[in-house]
Amino acid sequence: MLNLLRKDFIVLKSSLWTIGLYLVVFSLAFIPQSEMSMYFVGIYTAFGSVMLATMIDIKNHNHNFLVTLPVSRKQIVKAKYLSAIVYTLFGVLASFGIHQLVNLNYPELNKPNYSLRDIVIAVGMVLVLVSIYMPLFYGLSKKGAGIINAIFMLCMIILAQPVAYLMHMANENGIITTTTMTLVSIGIIGLFVVSYLITIRLFARKDL
Repeated sequence: MLNLLRKDFIVLKSSLWTIGLYLVVFSLAFIPQSEMSMYFVGIYTAFGSVMLATMIDIKNHNHNFLVTLPVSRKQIVKAKYLSAIVYTLFGVLASFGIHQLVNLNYPELNKPNYSLRDIVIAVGMVLVLVSIYMPLFYGLSKKGAGIINAIFMLCMIILAQPVAYLMHMANENGIITTTTMTLVSIGIIGLFVVSYLITIRLFARKDL
């Protein structure tokens, strides 16, 4: 399992500059313009990293190689889900760190003081996206996976502002409480586990 995780990060090593570019571009695009920029930068960077890793797998035919090794397809899927969690934490925490620096050095931008709650919400949103994305990626052909990536990015761009508005209204009306967050977190974890089980079944049946 550890070797599979190492494989993911080694393969992605040559593309780390792309993830850095995500952070820079999304920060420049959202921080001056949006009150919800911490979410946008973190979510876009994290999910962009997940999609980058999956597309590298397709480009290098990694799955065709991995299934010839003494590892089960279940382990291959588990490693991908674990790496997705790592990308999620990196993207969200990097965004949080950038916004802390912005608050210190550019107070005139009047960015909110983001907290642990904002980190948890952003991580939860990425995990929901991953839970939907992974079964589609492993269940579709190579060409289909490329189309799914394009659709996901388009939907994220279109839905960004409506979701930000709904979150702002929920926060203003006191809907986001500790109880609500606990229940939603349990639901997201459950969705993530169900997604993982579905993906294992789909990948086990897939003819490579």
